[in-house]
Amino acid sequence: MDDMRSVTAEGFEQVRDEFLASRANVIAKNAVTANGIAKAARVPEGVAANPLTFDVEVTQGDRCNQEHSGRCWMFASLNTMRYRTIKKYDLRTFELSQAYPLFWDKLEKSNWFLENILDTLDEPLDGRLVAYLLSDPIGDGGQWDMFKSLVKKYGVVPKEAMPETACSSNTRGMDTYLTRYLRGAAKRLRQTHEAGEDMGSLRAMKAEMMCEVESFLITCLGVPPTSFSVRLRNKDGELALSGTFTPQEFFAEAVGMELDDYVSLISAPTTDKPFFHTYTVSRLGNVVEDGGVRYLNLPISELKRVAIAQLRDDLPVWFGCDVAQSYLREEGIMDTAALQLDELFGFPVEGCMDRAERLDYGESLMTHAMVLEGVNLDEAGAPTLWKVENSWGKDHGRDGFDTMSDPWFDEYVYQVVVDKKYLTDDERHVFETEEPKVLAPWDPMGSLALAR
Repeated sequence: MDDMRSVTAEGFEQVRDEFLASRANVIAKNAVTANGIAKAARVPEGVAANPLTFDVEVTQGDRCNQEHSGRCWMFASLNTMRYRTIKKYDLRTFELSQAYPLFWDKLEKSNWFLENILDTLDEPLDGRLVAYLLSDPIGDGGQWDMFKSLVKKYGVVPKEAMPETACSSNTRGMDTYLTRYLRGAAKRLRQTHEAGEDMGSLRAMKAEMMCEVESFLITCLGVPPTSFSVRLRNKDGELALSGTFTPQEFFAEAVGMELDDYVSLISAPTTDKPFFHTYTVSRLGNVVEDGGVRYLNLPISELKRVAIAQLRDDLPVWFGCDVAQSYLREEGIMDTAALQLDELFGFPVEGCMDRAERLDYGESLMTHAMVLEGVNLDEAGAPTLWKVENSWGKDHGRDGFDTMSDPWFDEYVYQVVVDKKYLTDDERHVFETEEPKVLAPWDPMGSLALAR
């Protein structure tokens, strides 16, 4: 046998002896085995470069907590919306229900999944497309466009109108059993089709399945309110808003956000996605009648420019990133200079690929959505540090906030959502008029923000 193809005891002994002959290697081994990789690679000077004071900053209410769920995209979206309510009525704090959109998202995703099953009845069960559809029919994650569709259709409600349940704050059990039910539903639809039944029969079956999904969700999450009473008091204790509202009426009155003005911008520097063009992702969405997602791909410098412009106008910015990279989670610091992984190991680990290569080779994608609420600028007006509102509660990071260095933004931020008025005329024209290129369902830009 060719020794170049196999691991050998002799080869290992040589590497071991060379490793142990190095003082730095021995120290690294002892530090990592005792503390773990991130703590051993932590750079105190890098941590110190992350203060929590900002040149441009919006002031939010109390921190929210997504608990043991993958609803970060919902929390980030609702945090951008509740800010408007807090500001409009001069409230100390305020929170919108996260269980309410969760109910409708699971219902709409179930419908979306079954529609995709009906659309792929003649695709092979072991083919990549059907296998992908079956892999995660109603996962917790999502995109801004999907949340916008939910709000346009169902509105929003205060947290008191639909509070958290055991299944909303810890979605694993609900997701597990609903996924099992939906896979069984897919099996029945495909088998009925194979038996020669027509589409009318299949759609009747699907309607019955959706009734059962609704019953399942009511059992887990309760009944979503169709109307509710509201009494909001401002910082001085004065009544600022009172009355009875439907969810749609409350959104119009208390939030007042022009949803269609807000657009998703991505920055993916891969050869298959030229900048200054629009993209969508095949079979990604939730509300069938509202379609899927739409992105404009721009250089990362443009994402920063529009984010700063919106922050200067005293409005927070929804963004998506790969949160686990170069991240000191307990301290809430996203900074490529706060961890020295390559120095710890003595060869490129973190630095073995650039941004585009990480996307192409499956090393990176969007895993978490949060909110930009501040930025520091240098003398030339360029960003140096960003303030981030997370959705992991007030005990995370520094009172629930993270900081993100601008070099980290360069490497791991993939999406921002801003008012389209901040785009250039050419960018806006492309977004509004160009037919988007359709990306494969498993494209990294189709990843859903779901970090728990």
